[in-house]
Amino acid sequence: RYSVSKYTSIALVSLGIFTCTFMSAKQVASESGLNHEDGPQAFLWWLLGIAALTFALLMSARMGIFQETLYQKYGKHSKEALFYNHALPLPGFLLLAPNIFQHAVLFSQSEPFQVPVLGLTLPIMWFYLLMNVITQYICIRGVFILTTECPSLTVTLVVTLRKFVSLIFSILYFQNPFTGWHWLGTAFVFVGTLMYTEVWHSLGPFLARCRGSSRRQKEE
Repeated sequence: RYSVSKYTSIALVSLGIFTCTFMSAKQVASESGLNHEDGPQAFLWWLLGIAALTFALLMSARMGIFQETLYQKYGKHSKEALFYNHALPLPGFLLLAPNIFQHAVLFSQSEPFQVPVLGLTLPIMWFYLLMNVITQYICIRGVFILTTECPSLTVTLVVTLRKFVSLIFSILYFQNPFTGWHWLGTAFVFVGTLMYTEVWHSLGPFLARCRGSSRRQKEE
């Protein structure tokens, strides 16, 4: 059970992410030059995508609760959970074998790239894939370690904030307009995160100690 401030913080974070996502989608739709006939169809596909992402997020949150129960009953084994979560779905990629092979051929035909430290030369797309795998492993390893130390709600909030940072980085990197609505959504996420972490409860004693030390210095 959570307090009212926790529910409020999660609602603010969700509202902020929804605001930024919705405004970014509107910009993409307006810049794509769709005609009036294709507009409703594109909007329905966008709604379908948002629904799929929402369903995936809910299932991820439910899996976090299930993992928390497992850790409490059988002990904290993040490496084992990480292995089974990624090993069991591997046979499903056999359904995409032709597509994977096609992209492997395209990767091999990309321009050569020399790795700075190792001095190896390999196609640049394979280098990008290697860097993506390494960074994804670091990220997901951290998430699974976090599931052993924090409640599932905290893990879900951290993962959601990571996705929000990726959204903001994408907006800035691809030089998309960052409107007032984006600033409002960012403010919602920032305030909601501060409310969830209850950082002001920690700042209160810290500021009191700072004021007490400054008084003692003046008296001396």
